[in-house]
Amino acid sequence: MVNDARVTGLPLLRLGFRPFFLGAAAFAVLAVALWAAAYLGWLAFAPRGGALAWHLHEMPFGFATAVIAGFLLTAVQNWTDLPGLRGAPLGALFGLWLAARIAWLWPALPWPLLAALELAFLPAVAARLGRQLGRAGQRRNYPLVGLLGLLTAADAVALYAMHGNDFALLRQAVWAALWLIGAMIALIGGRVIPLFTVNGLRLPAAAPVASSEPWFALGGFALLAALAAAGMGLAPDARLAPLLLALALLHGWRTVRWYRPGIWRVPLLWSLHLAYAWLVVALLGLAAWHAGAPIAGSAALHAFTIGTVGGLILAMMARVSLGHTGRPLTPPRPMAIAFAAVALAALARVGLASTAPRLGVALAAAAWCVAFGVFLVRYAPMLWRARVDGRPG
Repeated sequence: MVNDARVTGLPLLRLGFRPFFLGAAAFAVLAVALWAAAYLGWLAFAPRGGALAWHLHEMPFGFATAVIAGFLLTAVQNWTDLPGLRGAPLGALFGLWLAARIAWLWPALPWPLLAALELAFLPAVAARLGRQLGRAGQRRNYPLVGLLGLLTAADAVALYAMHGNDFALLRQAVWAALWLIGAMIALIGGRVIPLFTVNGLRLPAAAPVASSEPWFALGGFALLAALAAAGMGLAPDARLAPLLLALALLHGWRTVRWYRPGIWRVPLLWSLHLAYAWLVVALLGLAAWHAGAPIAGSAALHAFTIGTVGGLILAMMARVSLGHTGRPLTPPRPMAIAFAAVALAALARVGLASTAPRLGVALAAAAWCVAFGVFLVRYAPMLWRARVDGRPG
């Protein structure tokens, strides 16, 4: 237990998950609604770099990194038994993230100022995370600090590409960032999904299915990130099909190994397992695309970005927010609809990509906005109010 009993300050700024989960969920709804409306021709939306480039950049570097920051700044308190970032420093860090999101909507803002706002955020999170891990001698999680540094490098390349209107380079940077996020999912998911399954189903001590393969969690996705950064994998390349197929089989084995029939009684569990299963679908789809099958590469990638990244983010935000506000791990009933809506969004985006792409985008965006809108409505009061048990955090 953290050895700090103070309960002071604005509740929204008492621990990292509070402002960042709230901001990320609101941004998820706004950003996808704006992008879909622009794509469908319903709205003349002209952010910095254009609507498509903005969408490509902001979903990994705006939305996902906010959730990553909120999760890590909260989890490091448990990992190290030291107080997490709070109060004015946390507010300043969140303000930095928010300022960068607003800056992208201000085309007249000078590029150097935009770059300074954008590229300061992740290093600040990494510095706080690394300092706290170092004080506690907690080396196990140092790879996460390194991944934040690599995400910053990918973001810098994306900024350079957008400034020079180099869409091909932007895709390289974004795909590299997505696979770095995949490495985080594989690493953290390998710890929490089996642990939450055992605890949530109250299985006996002999039943854990925990996974500790750091090479497995990082290696395959780190390689994919490096290949994407080098320009490989953005077009069909038969040489990559075996690697993606191997990763699909390995993650499929993980998914089956963690599965317990009882998860379907617990929304906070089946949502995690379903999101991880989308990772296997995405890897199989990409393997088939690289092998020459008539599959859209963007569809397979969206199985990962919507099904896995979106699904896991929503499930983890729902669970972490309950636990760290002192509530039982039973989400509000509408969250089951939200979890299903993310899966429906992935299914629509992937399933209709070839036959009815505009309909697929419209349905996927609507389902996505429903999912994160439900989270906002039901969880915002939890996030801006104090813990129900009176404890800090």
